[in-house]
Amino acid sequence: MTGHWLLKRNQSEADRTWTDVDVALAWLTKHYQESPPLERDDRKAAYCTLDNKLEYAAYALPCGVDVSWVHYTKSQNVVSLSVVCCPNHFHPDIPCPFPPS
Repeated sequence: MTGHWLLKRNQSEADRTWTDVDVALAWLTKHYQESPPLERDDRKAAYCTLDNKLEYAAYALPCGVDVSWVHYTKSQNVVSLSVVCCPNHFHPDIPCPFPPS
C-alpha cells in the first residue's frame, strides 16, 4: 500500500515534500517525460495519455488519495512514479515524515 511509504523515514526527503498539488504534478510530468512509455507496434494506446493521468492526479491528490503511475519504456524498463499523500486518506494514523511548517 502506497500509504505505508510514510513509515519509511530513511527514504523520505524534504525536497520531495510538497504542499502545492501543481508542484507534485510538475514532478510527475518531468519524470514521465524523461522516461516515456513504450508505444505499441500497432500504434494503439498501451497506456492512457499524460493529460488523462494529470487530470486524475489533480482530482485525487487534494482528496488525500495517492497517485501511482507505472509503465514500461521502449527498452523494457519499468518506471514507477508515486506521490503519497500526508495526511493520507486511507492511513490517517500514519504521521507525515516531513509535516508542512
